[in-house]
Amino acid sequence: MPNIKSAEKRVKISAANRAVNISRRTALKTALKKVQTSITSGDIAASQANLLSAIKKLDEAVSKGLIHKNQAARRKSRLTKKFNQLKAQNA
Repeated sequence: MPNIKSAEKRVKISAANRAVNISRRTALKTALKKVQTSITSGDIAASQANLLSAIKKLDEAVSKGLIHKNQAARRKSRLTKKFNQLKAQNA
């Protein structure tokens, strides 16, 4: 337990930030899973909408410091590649 008042405040702030980060990370994972499932189902329209949503979530995660920018770029690249393969398959 912290003995200093500022340290007590930091503990509270850290706990609040942790809760927010967990929520954001969960939302990011959900968005990524939605893209994967819509791509595997073969629905192009839903895949495109989910892809745009996931890209937005990835960019938010980078700006908030949840993930590294290279990790976000890699995930966006891989998702876009899968989406483009789906579009080429159905064209």
